[in-house]
Amino acid sequence: MGVKTFYYFALVSYYYFAIYYDQKYVDLSRFAPEKYRGKEPFGGKLKYLTIWNVLLQSFFFTICFLNEVIGTSDLIPPPKKTSLIRKFKDILLPSLAFPLSMFVGLTFWALYAIDRELVFPKVIDPYFPSWLNHVMHTNIMIFILIEMFTAFRKYPSRKIGLGILTVFMLAYLGWIHVIHAYTNLWVYPVLDVLNLPGRVGFFLGLFCLSSGLYLLGEKLNAIVWRKQLSEKSKRK
Repeated sequence: MGVKTFYYFALVSYYYFAIYYDQKYVDLSRFAPEKYRGKEPFGGKLKYLTIWNVLLQSFFFTICFLNEVIGTSDLIPPPKKTSLIRKFKDILLPSLAFPLSMFVGLTFWALYAIDRELVFPKVIDPYFPSWLNHVMHTNIMIFILIEMFTAFRKYPSRKIGLGILTVFMLAYLGWIHVIHAYTNLWVYPVLDVLNLPGRVGFFLGLFCLSSGLYLLGEKLNAIVWRKQLSEKSKRK
């Protein structure tokens, strides 16, 4: 097993252990408002974008591991020899893995700095270990940045990349409204303190942020892999 293969295996194990621990030992349903307690389990922990993102990162790095084992690990694989799993890996990071990990981490810690009660109330500290919080909201950014700097990929067209990201974000937005319609409870407390125009502006701002993070990833990739992208273009 090569160094990179071992790294991906260790990282996948790390993420899956965090998911297992969260599902097995962390129960925050006790903190739901009393009048919603009976309906609170609707959606389970899949209410939260954080959980969707951790599942996505786990899946993405599983693909990275499999690519090292059975795919194409060349820095710049020849176009006709690029494996299907490598092609999938190279589109998953730009369209979802990078922008969502940065989105979740940056929005969580920004709101935490403004008023932590809006996203992570102090009352849950004894039941949600700090290491797990950092897995879900800090390390997701660190590991995806390491991937950005250590593994080459050519970004897809913006139509494809931003299209995939937009569909995902719209699907999640629809999901939290389904949960609200069923429970009369917003997934995130910050939405309780906003009126309708405020929520619309908040959602639009988040869509702009996620799109901006996609473009940031595209720009960062172009800077880090300028030489390789130029060589790849010459091969065509």
